[in-house]
Amino acid sequence: MDPEAAVAPEAHHVEDGADTVRAAARDRLRAAVVDVAPVFGFTVSFGLTHHLAVALVLAFAAGAGVSVYRIVRREPVWRALAVLGLVCVQSLLAAQTGDATNFFLPTLMVHCVTATANAVMLLLGRPLMGVVIGLITKEGTGWRRCRVRRRAYAKGTLVILTGSLVMLAIQLPLFLSGQAVGLGFVDSIAPLVLALDVLLGWRVYRRAVAEHHCGTDNHRTNGHIEDHLNDLTNDCVNDRMSTETSPSLERILP
Repeated sequence: MDPEAAVAPEAHHVEDGADTVRAAARDRLRAAVVDVAPVFGFTVSFGLTHHLAVALVLAFAAGAGVSVYRIVRREPVWRALAVLGLVCVQSLLAAQTGDATNFFLPTLMVHCVTATANAVMLLLGRPLMGVVIGLITKEGTGWRRCRVRRRAYAKGTLVILTGSLVMLAIQLPLFLSGQAVGLGFVDSIAPLVLALDVLLGWRVYRRAVAEHHCGTDNHRTNGHIEDHLNDLTNDCVNDRMSTETSPSLERILP
């Protein structure tokens, strides 16, 4: 069997997966720009008025606007309600404590959990970037059989983890010192920064993979089994085409 013919379907599958991931990343980048509306509205209004109630009303109105926008675009209902639900939780925390910085506590916790999950999965040898992309492309965990792709996903995940840690290093001091306005502006750009960080991680992964295809890697690394079988097949065919073929080999060959 021609190795090039064997690799071609795999290469086509990888390219299709790359297109799927790029489309998902662009969609996430666009969503990040829209989703910051409630946080931005809360931050600007609180910075100008210093009235928590006014800021919460504007944040809720912005959240409702984002939900309507998603419904008009015929996006899944859960995505439309997720933003509004998050704003409700943020508003409830801020209203009950009377502290504007608690409005940003849920998103800060999400960033902490995401960074921790990235670090733990990286230490376990299952880079979270590979797990997520495997779900997006419906490949599952097949990428773990390829040493090159495992390392590439680890590099991409390390880029994403670094970006998350940098953002947390900025957000946590602002939260602990009670600087709601500063935290709000950082939180407003955080989704955009993290989305760009994911795109950068994807570029690092693609550069690390380069022209490698899993089919060729498996052909070299799986104990040279396929090479050995091909050699045996070629030897049998050559013997059969030679001048004399033994009776025992005649019975074996088709």
